Amino acid sequence: MNESNLLQLTLLIPLLALAGIQLAARWENVREAVSLIAASALFVTVTQLYQPVLDGQTIAVHWLDILPGLGIAFAVEPLGLMFALVASFLWIITTLYAIGYMRGHGEKNQTRFFSLFAVSIGAVMGIAFAENLFTLFVFYEVLTLCTYPLVTHAGTDKARQGGRVYLGILLGTSVGFFLLAIIATWLLTGTLSFQPGGVFSPDQFSSENSAVLLSVLLVLFVFGVGKAAMMPFHRWLPAAMVAPTPVSALLHAVAVVKAGVFVVLKVCLLIFGIETLQSIPATGWLLYLAGASILLASIIALRQQNLKKRLAYSTVSQLGYITLGALLATSAGMTGSALHIVMHAFGKITLFFCAGAILVAAHKTEVNELRGLGRQMPVTMTAFLVASLCIIGIPPTGGTWSKWYLMLGTFEAEQWTLMALLMVSSLLSIAYLLPIPLRAFFSSNEPGGSTAGDSALTETAVIKEAPLPSLIALGVTAAACVYLLLFPDAFYQLIKAGI
Repeated sequence: MNESNLLQLTLLIPLLALAGIQLAARWENVREAVSLIAASALFVTVTQLYQPVLDGQTIAVHWLDILPGLGIAFAVEPLGLMFALVASFLWIITTLYAIGYMRGHGEKNQTRFFSLFAVSIGAVMGIAFAENLFTLFVFYEVLTLCTYPLVTHAGTDKARQGGRVYLGILLGTSVGFFLLAIIATWLLTGTLSFQPGGVFSPDQFSSENSAVLLSVLLVLFVFGVGKAAMMPFHRWLPAAMVAPTPVSALLHAVAVVKAGVFVVLKVCLLIFGIETLQSIPATGWLLYLAGASILLASIIALRQQNLKKRLAYSTVSQLGYITLGALLATSAGMTGSALHIVMHAFGKITLFFCAGAILVAAHKTEVNELRGLGRQMPVTMTAFLVASLCIIGIPPTGGTWSKWYLMLGTFEAEQWTLMALLMVSSLLSIAYLLPIPLRAFFSSNEPGGSTAGDSALTETAVIKEAPLPSLIALGVTAAACVYLLLFPDAFYQLIKAGI
């Protein structure tokens, strides 16, 4: 099979999965087997594009013309392939996790969940391989609409309210800002295709008026991509935590927020270009806005007692790292931004897997309820510890590399204040993440109990972990966090080819 057909297959496999899941709705084992087989087939298909892309081959398909020069088209470029690899692999792992969680928690409407999950992954493939902004916008909106029923999955008033916030902010920003920016780009350049070096030539857009115009356009793009959760358009993310934990994993690691920051990175690199981005006045204050989002979200996370909400605000902060890296407009900053998409995906999905495992096995949702839980759920809390280190960005996890390149990016750009801010934010992430597993292992589970004392260590507890599929899933993603410290080269080669 040639590469163009492989590209089309990445878009069709999720739709075939949707059909198979619907047909097998009455037989849950068959339905879930279809999901796992489709996810595995998608990952294998995407991996077959890896070497041709590194070899510089052009892989593209054109589906439909809307207007002359404007159509639905797809092309494989290195950063899109990186995103597709992460999403397709995590579809396998999240499906495995969801099998244990949905059954263990007795969730209703499981067929609808797996169906919409498949559609969401299809939308992600469309975003990853979009050849132009119009195609990207279409699949970006499809992703919003197909994840809305997942957010409101529980059907409660609280779930519906969370869904309204989710839909309102994401549709409002995309139609009010993102679409306007796309139209303006079309009018200014006559093209919406992604191009190495960007479509805004420094020679054509070098006047003072052009600088102001491009500043407005950059602001529209950054705020228009609401899925990137830049403050003040971040409230949809904590509101969506009413969804089941596999949905939270989908939102934070596999699809939605990663689609957002990927779009920001791609727009900065392939619509504006590094040279043009450096010359735009708005880039500087957007950098500091991203820095403020990192810092404020970290402080808010520190104050959250609900575990999923703490993780949600942590995500807002970590997405700020990716946006900041893109806006630094340096090679190291872009590299750190792209790497953090990968590292955060594996670290944060593990944390949400652990939160769901704790809910299913121990029925606990609050941080202050987790003291001593490490003796009851040692595998889960060990995975939580590893994933926390990955988000913080210290060995032995892959998060070390992305944080290193982001710091290097601030050095290249001579942004000393932002360098200090990244250091402070890392300390805050230590403060809101690391105490959770440490207290789980070394604190008494009795109110006011001793910490790390003999009485705590001699307590006995019945081992009661989450269902085996969920446990395997969180074990795999935690192991991946460590693996990526030792072997980041597969993703690094793609990133260097794309920057």
